[in-house]
Parts: sequence; C-alpha cells; structure tokens
Amino acid sequence: MKLPLVSGNAVIKLLQREGFAVVRQRGSHVSLHKKINEKTMLVVVPLKDEIKKGTLLSIIRQAGMTREEFINKIK
Repeated sequence: MKLPLVSGNAVIKLLQREGFAVVRQRGSHVSLHKKINEKTMLVVVPLKDEIKKGTLLSIIRQAGMTREEFINKIK
C-alpha cells in the first residue's frame, strides 16, 4: 500500500486518538508521549503541510504501528 500525503496536524490528531499526549512544542516540532507499562514512547512530528515519506515511516515506527494500521486509521 502506498503512503498518503498527510500534514503534521493530521498525524498529531491520529496519534492523540491512539493515546499519545502532546507534551511540548519546540519551533515547528511537536513531541508526543504515551506510557505503556513502565516505558514511555516518544514521537516527534514536524508541523508541515506534507510530511515526506521517510519522515512519515519513521513516525509510524516510533509510534509502534505498522504501515497498514496507519493507512487504515488515517482515512
């Protein structure tokens, strides 16, 4: 499946639905955290109109999702 072109705001909204919380913003980058048991997952999302493919794949990986999960949830 091909990754869609998505904005940083759309990715942040999706991650918030998945249980991530915005903890801070520094410039054009937003940090989101999610606690799972003893571990804290950290994802940093740039606030761009279109996130590049490699950056989006990295965000998906950091969030502990598969490419297919992300594509199905972003629609």
